[in-house]
Amino acid sequence: MPISDIPRAVENRFRRDIIPVLRRHGWRPRIVPYDGYGSCAAPTAPGAGTGSSAVASTAHQGEGSMVRVLARMLMRPADAPAEGPMFRSVPEGLPTSATAMREMALDTLLDAQRGWRQFIDVPVPHLPVTIRVGSVAVRTRADRSGYIDVVVRDHGLGAGWHDVVIDAAGAGRVSTRVHIVAPGSRLGIVCDIDDTAMVTNVPRMFIAAWNLLVKNAANREPVPGMATLLNTVSDSHPDAPLIFLSTGAWNVVPTLRSFFKKNGFPAAPKLMTDWGPTNTGWFRSGIEHKRTELRRLMIDLPEVSWLLIGDDGQHDPLIYSEVVREHSDRVAAVAIRRLSQKEQVLAGTQFAHPMGLGPVARALAESDVPVVVGRDGYELARMLPEWIMGGDLPGSAAGATQI
Repeated sequence: MPISDIPRAVENRFRRDIIPVLRRHGWRPRIVPYDGYGSCAAPTAPGAGTGSSAVASTAHQGEGSMVRVLARMLMRPADAPAEGPMFRSVPEGLPTSATAMREMALDTLLDAQRGWRQFIDVPVPHLPVTIRVGSVAVRTRADRSGYIDVVVRDHGLGAGWHDVVIDAAGAGRVSTRVHIVAPGSRLGIVCDIDDTAMVTNVPRMFIAAWNLLVKNAANREPVPGMATLLNTVSDSHPDAPLIFLSTGAWNVVPTLRSFFKKNGFPAAPKLMTDWGPTNTGWFRSGIEHKRTELRRLMIDLPEVSWLLIGDDGQHDPLIYSEVVREHSDRVAAVAIRRLSQKEQVLAGTQFAHPMGLGPVARALAESDVPVVVGRDGYELARMLPEWIMGGDLPGSAAGATQI
C-alpha cells in the first residue's frame, strides 16, 4: 500500500468501527446543510409560440438551469443541536440550585470559548440521500467523508433564495437554502474569509490555530470596513451573487454564520474544504481548492464577471493573477487587503511592494483588470471603480494603492 493511502485507510477503518458503537449509545445520523448556489434559464418571451410549440416552450423553460446543493452527514447524540459543537446538548431541565446554575454557565462558556469542539465530528459515509429542488428529485449518496455535493439541472426555479429539501435514510428531512442567480450579464463577488473578512493571522500556523481552535468565537474580529464594502456592492448590484471562498474547514461554517450575522456581513454561500487525507496525499491543498472552485464558478455561472477580494498574507494574489491571465474577460476587478505591519511580522514576511515583488505583482499590474490594494475594506472601497461601488464614496484614498 502506498504511504499516501495509509492515513485514508486508517480513517476509513476508524469510521467503520466507531459508527456501530455510537448507534448503540443512541447517536443518529444528522444532516448538516450548507447554503448553495445556482442559475436559472432565461424566461420565455410572452406570446412566443402557440399550440404545441407553446407547450414545448413551457416544458423546456427550466432547461439550462443548475443548482449546487451542499450538505454533510454526521453522527450526533439524540439531544445535540442540528449543527455546531456536538457536545452542546440541550439540558433535560432547568438548574435547581445556584451550584448547578453556575456549572451550566461554565459549561456554556467553555463551549463558546473552545473552537476545537467544532472539529470533533464523525461523518457518515455513503448514506443514501434524496434531494428535491422544485419539482425535481435526485437520488445520490454521501461520499466517504459524509459530504453531499450535487448539481441538479433543469430545476425550474426563478432568481433569488429558495429552499431545497434533503431527505436521508435514518436522518430525517431538512431544508437548506440556495441562491439562484438571474440570467444575463452581471457582477459577482468572490471574497476570501481568513484575514480578508475575519482576522485570523492564517500565515502564522500556531497563531491561526489558537484563534481558530481556542479563542472565543464571540471575540473574533472582523476586518474593518469589509462588511461595509460587501454590503455597498451588493446594494448597488442587487442581483450580484456573493460567494465566500476559503481554505477553512466545513466544520466552522456554523461559527462563520454567527460571526457574519453579528458583524453585519451579507448572507452568502460558503465554499470551504475538508481536513484530512485525500486520494492522492496526506493533506489537502488550499491553493488547489481555491483554483478548482474559481474555475467551477466560471463554468457554473458563465455570464458573471467577478470582483475577486483577498489578502496578501497567503496565495490570493497568485491565484487571482492566474484567473486574470486565463479569464481576463470574466474578472471585473481585483481587491487585495494588505496586511498590517504587525500581521506581516506574525506572518514572518515583509513586503517592499504591497503584494510582494516578482511575477505575481507584475502580472496583475500589467493586466487590463483594475487592481487595488488597501489595508482594510474602507480603503479598498474608495479605490474600486465607481460602477462597482455604485457612485462616489467620501474620503481620501490615503493608504490605498492602485496598480
